[in-house]
Amino acid sequence: MALRIRREKLGEHMFMVLAAMACGLLGGFGAIGFRALIKGAHHLFWGRGYEVARLLELPWQWRLIAPAVGGLLVGPLVYYLAREAKGHGVPEVMEAVHERGGVIRPRVAVVKSLASALCIASGGSVGREGPIVQIGAALSSTVGQLLQVSRRQLRTIVGCGTAAGIAATFNAPIAGALFAVEIILGDFGVTQFSPIVISSVVATVISRHFLGDFPAFMVPKYQLASPYELFPYMAMGLFIGVVAVGFVTMLYKSEDLFEALPFPEPLKAALGGILVGAIGIWLPHVFGVGYETMNDALVGILEPKMLFLLLAAKIVATSITIGSGGSGGVFAPSLFLGAMAGGLFGNAVHHLFPSWTAASGAYSLVAMGAMVAGTTHAPITAIIMIFELTDDYTIIPPLMAACVVSTLIATVLKRGSIYTIKLLRRGVELGKERNINLLRALTASDILHPDPEVVEWNTGFKQVVTTLLKGHHHTVFVTRNGRLEGVVSLDALRAVLYQDERHQEAVIAEDLLSRKVPFLFPDDTLDIVAKIMEEFGVDEVGVVDPSDPGRLMGSVLERDLIKAYNREVAKADMCGSLVTDAAVADKAGIVELAPGYSLAAVDAPAQAEGRTLGEMDFRNRWGVQVVLVHKPGEGRVVVPGPGLAIETGDRLVVAGPTGAVEQLTAG
Repeated sequence: MALRIRREKLGEHMFMVLAAMACGLLGGFGAIGFRALIKGAHHLFWGRGYEVARLLELPWQWRLIAPAVGGLLVGPLVYYLAREAKGHGVPEVMEAVHERGGVIRPRVAVVKSLASALCIASGGSVGREGPIVQIGAALSSTVGQLLQVSRRQLRTIVGCGTAAGIAATFNAPIAGALFAVEIILGDFGVTQFSPIVISSVVATVISRHFLGDFPAFMVPKYQLASPYELFPYMAMGLFIGVVAVGFVTMLYKSEDLFEALPFPEPLKAALGGILVGAIGIWLPHVFGVGYETMNDALVGILEPKMLFLLLAAKIVATSITIGSGGSGGVFAPSLFLGAMAGGLFGNAVHHLFPSWTAASGAYSLVAMGAMVAGTTHAPITAIIMIFELTDDYTIIPPLMAACVVSTLIATVLKRGSIYTIKLLRRGVELGKERNINLLRALTASDILHPDPEVVEWNTGFKQVVTTLLKGHHHTVFVTRNGRLEGVVSLDALRAVLYQDERHQEAVIAEDLLSRKVPFLFPDDTLDIVAKIMEEFGVDEVGVVDPSDPGRLMGSVLERDLIKAYNREVAKADMCGSLVTDAAVADKAGIVELAPGYSLAAVDAPAQAEGRTLGEMDFRNRWGVQVVLVHKPGEGRVVVPGPGLAIETGDRLVVAGPTGAVEQLTAG
C-alpha cells in the first residue's frame, strides 16, 4: 500500500520513467553478466579460445562430445526448474505479455542465463539475443510485480526489459526499442513509448561503458554500384524469403520429431548435442553464435561452396539444437543464414554483372536484415538494426527493398513468424485477430433483441414510416403470415417520402422490401455477426429459428454488439490485472483488493488433490472463491471451472472476505 501512495505522489509519467531507468540498468547489466557467463563456460569447454581455427586444432572427438555434454547439463536444468527456458525464449515473453499481463516468474532469468550460457558455450547452434530478451523481460517483470503496477504498466515495463536486452547486445538503442514494440508488444500505438526508449538508451550506455562503443559486426563501407542494382536486391529479397520459410519449417519439424521420439525428455538435449557435434567435426563454424564466420562473409572471403555448406549446415544444426530442447535464441542464427545466403546470391550476381553490382559482402549485409525480416515478419526492426550496425544511409534503399520483399514472400508462404508459430501451435493467437477472439466466446442469443420492429407485407407506407420512427431503428422486418420476407431500410423509405401523397398511399411494405438480406442463427458467434454487419453495411440483423428458418426470433443490434465487445475487453483486462495481483500475492502474502476484501495465493489443501473444484466447494467450506489456479509444473495459469481437477503442487489464488482469506492462508 505504501508503494502505491508514493507512486501517486510521483505521478504516473515520472514513475514510469524511473521504472524504465531501473529496467535499463537491469537489462544492461544482465546482458553484461550473461556474456560473462558465456565466456566462462567457453573456457571450461574449449580452453583458451573459441575461434574456428582453434576449434579445428582440437581433437575431433571433443568437437563431437562437447555439445552433448552441454545438452546433458541443459536438459535437466530446464526440465526440472523452469520449462519456459526451453527454446528461444521470445515466444514465451510474447505469451506472458499478451496472455498473462506481463507476469514472468523470477526464476526464469536465472535458469535461462545458466541454460543458454551452457548451450551456447558448449557448441549449441543458437544465439544470445533471445535469452537476453527473456532475461531482461523476467527481471523487469519482477520489478513491476514488486511495485504492484497495473497490467498496462507491467506490459510496458516488460517491453522496457526486452528493449534494454537487444540494445545492450547490439549497441543499437533504436532497434532495441522497435524490437519491443513491433515484436514483443505487437503495437506501435503503445501509449507509453517513451519509457521503452529511455530503458533502451540506459542499457546502451551501460553496455558501451563496460564493453566499448563498437558495433556487433565489423562491417566495411558499401554503397550502390549502380541504380540498376536495386533490382538484384529485390530479387535477393525473394530468395531470402523462401530460405526464411524453409528455415522456420525445418525448425518446427525438428521439434515435432524430437517430441515424438521415445526418449527421456531431460536427455533429448544431449542427443541433439551429439548430432550437432557430428556436424561440428567438419564445420565447427556452426557452433555457438557464429559472429566470426558472419564477419568473414561480410568482407567476402568465403568461397561460394563454403557459403552453401554453411547455409545448409546452420539450418540443420539450429533446428536440432532448438528441437531437442536446447536453450538459446534464433535471432543470431537468422543473421548467420542471411549472411551466408546473401553471400551466395551476391557471388552469383557479381559474376553475371560485374560492372554494376557490388561485391558479395554487400549482399551478405543486406541479406542479414532480409532474413531477420522474413523470419520475424518485422521489417522495420530489421531495417533499423542493420542501419545502426553500419551507420550508413546509402545502404537504406537496397535494405528496404530486400526486407519488404522478403517479408511479403514469407507471410504469403507461411502463416506466422518464427516466434508466433510456436504460440499458434499451443492455441495462442496474437495480433489483431485477438480482438475478434474476444467475441467468439459469445453468440447472437446472448445479445438477442426479442422485439424488433415488424410489419406485415401488406402494411401501408405511412404505417411503415410510423413503425420505423417509433422504434428508433433503421430497419423494419417484413413478414408474411409470421414468416420473414425481407427488410425495409430507411434508405428505401427516403425515396418515397419525396413523392406525392397519392403515390404514397399506393405503396405497401412489400413494394419497399429488400429480399437480399443476411440473417443469423442463435448460436452464431459474435465475430460472425461483426463480419456480416461490416460486409453488408447494416446495423441490425435478423435472427431466425434454426428448425424453421422462416420464423423470426428477434434481431441483433450493432450497439449491443459494441457493448458486448467492450464488456469482454474489460473482463480480459480485469483477468490480466488479477494475474498480476496474484503474482504479487505469491510473494507478498495477502493483497487487499478493496476494504474488507483480499486476495492471496495458497498451496492447494492436501484433501483437495485429485478432486475437482466443484467437489471441494471452497465457497461454502472456507468462504472464499478460487479465481485462478497456477500450475508450476506446466508454467501456466488457468482460469478455473468447477470441473478442474486439483493436482499435486498446484497453487490456488483465492479471493474473499479478508478474515476468511487470512484463516485459509494460516492453515
